[in-house]
Amino acid sequence: MKLKQLMVITAAVSMAASITACGSGNNNNGGNAAATNAPADTAATNAPATNSGEAVSGEVLPEDGASLVVWESKEERKFAEEVAKQFTEKYNVPVKIEEIPPPDQVGKLTQDGPSGLAADVILIPHDNLGKAASASLLLPNDIFAEQTKAENTKASIVGSSYDGELYGYPRAAETYALYYNKTLLPEAPKTFDDVLAFSKTFTNKDQNKYGIMWEVGNMYYGYTFIATTGGYLFGKDGTDKDDIGLNNEGAIEGLTAFAKLKEALPIKSGDISADIKRSLFTTGDVAMDITGPWELAAYKEALGDNLGVAPVPTINGKPAITFSGIKIFGVNAYTQYPNAAKLYARFASSKDSQLTLNKLVGSIPTNNEALADPQITGDPYVSAFAEQAKSSQPMPSIPEMGNVWAPVNAALPEIWDNNADPKAAMDKAVQQIKDLNNGAQ
Repeated sequence: MKLKQLMVITAAVSMAASITACGSGNNNNGGNAAATNAPADTAATNAPATNSGEAVSGEVLPEDGASLVVWESKEERKFAEEVAKQFTEKYNVPVKIEEIPPPDQVGKLTQDGPSGLAADVILIPHDNLGKAASASLLLPNDIFAEQTKAENTKASIVGSSYDGELYGYPRAAETYALYYNKTLLPEAPKTFDDVLAFSKTFTNKDQNKYGIMWEVGNMYYGYTFIATTGGYLFGKDGTDKDDIGLNNEGAIEGLTAFAKLKEALPIKSGDISADIKRSLFTTGDVAMDITGPWELAAYKEALGDNLGVAPVPTINGKPAITFSGIKIFGVNAYTQYPNAAKLYARFASSKDSQLTLNKLVGSIPTNNEALADPQITGDPYVSAFAEQAKSSQPMPSIPEMGNVWAPVNAALPEIWDNNADPKAAMDKAVQQIKDLNNGAQ
């Protein structure tokens, strides 16, 4: 055995023994037990893993007896199971997959991490990163930092970093686009006026048929109607918590167009869910659906060559601005197995894993080599998402972004369901965001 490998194994065994001593009495309850119950202690315990876990030769070894819990999305479960299987075969580390919606994972980590109930590796949208990193809930991506930076797009590295430190392991870029059924609509509409004109010939509420559908109460999609005509979040580059443009003149112009689309989709916002929308689109009862690449595999299977994907239609003559995000793996700062967790995050975000994710789910890679692979360049659907991405805006990743969702997700249904004045609804939402930013509970 080479001396360097021996040093690594020795360090790993020593760390495992230390963790066992510190962690005795911790619960074993689905998440791996925390090494300690305090971030400071955990950081101290994990520090040797950051350094001693990397062999000089470049090899990193999982801790003896390591096992991992990984939080994944329901939609990407098939990918998670495949990658976990490959990881276990390579490293002999069992992996348990638990379904948690990615937007909920940081909140659950905040609650369950210190008590040892959280997963070792979590999957989060990059706009949640600031909240997690500033609370010391994540370990930095240190061992694999240089490889990660060299292999992935600049945007994905920016999205995976907070306050100058790389925390995430980027695995997919996301924005949303317009899916359409070519048997009902041979060509994608260019404008939302075209969408409305078609929908007047197709929508029949009594028959549960609609020209278009999207989650109208969800700011992730609603931001298009705010930003395209001049609204914005948190100033330049999304970094100024005091500069909120969600209720300016441009935002209200777009939200007025948003409210007009009720003629195409005359149902309550609460009656639209991802499952309902998916079911209606795949059976031909919805002609167009605005959603992300995570639905691509299922839609291709259902519609075959009759599936089309195009950029989101223009609003008042302006190219639609969509939110874009990076889905990243993060390693729980309280994990008992930091080396194994970092290895998994690295393995599951590699070029091959990103191509597997694209094959199974239809995601857009962040790995540069994966993006250049014929599997991606020859795909007309992924190319359409890439076109939409050109006019997208990354979601701000400052911690205050977490204060935006609930107020705006309440305002949009008020406008859609109750005909609330867009200006009044957004003024209220902005005030709520400011209050939360200033410490209100």
